Amino acid sequence: MGLTVRAAVFASGRGSNFEVLARHPGDGWEVALLVTDRADAVAVERAVTLGVPHQVVSVSGRSSQEIAHELLPLLETAGIDLILLAGYLRLVPAPVVEAFAGRILNVHPALLPGFGGKGMFGLNVHAAVLAAGVRVTGVTVHRVGLSYDDGPILAQWPVPVHPGDTPERLARRVAAVEHRLFPAVVDRVAQALSGRSGPQALPDPIPGGGAADTFILTATPPKDFP
Repeated sequence: MGLTVRAAVFASGRGSNFEVLARHPGDGWEVALLVTDRADAVAVERAVTLGVPHQVVSVSGRSSQEIAHELLPLLETAGIDLILLAGYLRLVPAPVVEAFAGRILNVHPALLPGFGGKGMFGLNVHAAVLAAGVRVTGVTVHRVGLSYDDGPILAQWPVPVHPGDTPERLARRVAAVEHRLFPAVVDRVAQALSGRSGPQALPDPIPGGGAADTFILTATPPKDFP
């Protein structure tokens, strides 16, 4: 049996995706650490309830290098193999992206490359989707690059936009998909990483992922979604 992949979840807010990941019966992986940039993030309360170690790494007023110098030893000490961004509203410092090349994943509440970039988070994304008049939005899980919402896409799951949707109503429907898609992608990535250690790049392509290193889910969400 391969070694268990240890994941750190980065979150800035409520931490609903963090809790889903922490409770997920991971296929060869576990959530070993929560990192947040806000001491008052609700995600911290969830971590305490779940017994997951957490660490606040302040970002405000600090340089990227300073943040990286705090993050890298923290992640090394915790034995972290994989970083999962779940509502983390800060740009991951370049030294961390480079050290964990291919091992940082982000979940975004839209179908990238549309409706991404700086400022595109939370209800801002859903308001932009509705203002654009598109009929389909969705969820994207991608590898993290050096810019916001940049990096190769691993999976997408479309979500229909209904007449009369509000940003809040659409957000609930998209979140339900996030909570299914993100753990499924992490399962696939952990299978590729199982038995390896250190922040090395993932195999390219991920086994089962196809020549483009992606697997795209195109089915309509199940009827039990809100």
